[in-house]
Amino acid sequence: MSKDCSIQKKLSLECLSQLYGLDNAKKQLDRYETLLKEHTKTYKTKTDDIWLISAPGRIEISGNHTDHNNGIVLAAATDKDTLSAVTKRDDCLINIHRKGDGTIHVDCKNYQKRAEETETSAALVRGVAFYMTQHGYRIGGFDANVISDIPRGSGLSSSAAFEIMICTIFNTFYNNNSIEERELAIIAREAENNYFDKPCGLMDQATSASGGLVCIDFGSEQPLVTPIDVNFDCFNYAIVVVDTKEDHADLTHYYKAITQEMTSVASFFGEKTLRDVTMESVLSHIAAIRSREGDRAILRTLHYLQENERVLKLVTALYDGNIRAFLDGVINSGRSSFQYLQNVYIDTYKQPLSLALCLSEQMLISDGAWRIHGGGFAGTTLNFVPHNKIHAFLHQMESVFGSDSCHRINIRREGAAIMKS
Repeated sequence: MSKDCSIQKKLSLECLSQLYGLDNAKKQLDRYETLLKEHTKTYKTKTDDIWLISAPGRIEISGNHTDHNNGIVLAAATDKDTLSAVTKRDDCLINIHRKGDGTIHVDCKNYQKRAEETETSAALVRGVAFYMTQHGYRIGGFDANVISDIPRGSGLSSSAAFEIMICTIFNTFYNNNSIEERELAIIAREAENNYFDKPCGLMDQATSASGGLVCIDFGSEQPLVTPIDVNFDCFNYAIVVVDTKEDHADLTHYYKAITQEMTSVASFFGEKTLRDVTMESVLSHIAAIRSREGDRAILRTLHYLQENERVLKLVTALYDGNIRAFLDGVINSGRSSFQYLQNVYIDTYKQPLSLALCLSEQMLISDGAWRIHGGGFAGTTLNFVPHNKIHAFLHQMESVFGSDSCHRINIRREGAAIMKS
């Protein structure tokens, strides 16, 4: 949780500059003040009673689809966030208004799972409420107005940001901010797995909760989060996510297959996850695994084992200031996802991500990096673009995928942030 933009801080340009950068602070202040006005209008409340809670989206740099098998990832919180204006209630009702989406109503004491709410925001709220109580924490009602500049279905983890925001509201209003970031992330992940019915790992929630550029090792019950202090602007690189406009929201069964195939190979060795399986064991039993699990399961397993090693090499490159080694590692991670994990396309005719990756390679092959981003099968690519090529890169991508397809991303150092109006 943010140490600087904490509950002791009032909404200010100084505080917002810590979250969004000095250049964007004024624009964000206007955004916050507009949300405050909307909240007072919706719920007829006093401005002095309103809290402002922000949770960031995330980018995934390496470790593609490894966290659900207790792997190692490199990820970063972004300056794209989900933001809420919130007031506490004296009962158990939760009302969340999203402009354009209407209002959802949840009784937080009635947190039994509802089939009709699968893959909805209401399911996430109800799931967070349930797992808060399961972990021994208090819950209660609140009114909220929510906005987000995280494009939905783009692989920037709008769902994780929403979950961490809800967790932080409960933490702020009912638990005196006593719940640690890792615990909030686990509660959020449980809600998404079991109420939203999406089999995600813990990377998205852990990154949103912690903030910054982080290496996360999921090899133990409590993930080990290691912050890495790097400013890519100092290396003259901008981070650009290209949205191909193919929504990944309805592809849950494809994501499930990745987890199922990896864990099936783990079970061949009597293990629950691939983290306890070695490359030597897989290669020495590859014929038997192939006979039982098939070729794709083996390829996805080899991707997993190589990705864990690759993340550690990327971290070493960053510590050493070796940006070229880092960029090469990002490219290799992306190629492994394309060739072995096989999460770039489904339809052999319609391949927008393949096209976006090809175009990025043509422009960045000498001095940048590109890769599939996030869950894959649809959505976005992640690119490290030299500053002197940024205009040409944006022009090329926007001419193909649309004028609003490119998002320049800054790494946000803070995780969930809490401010008083």
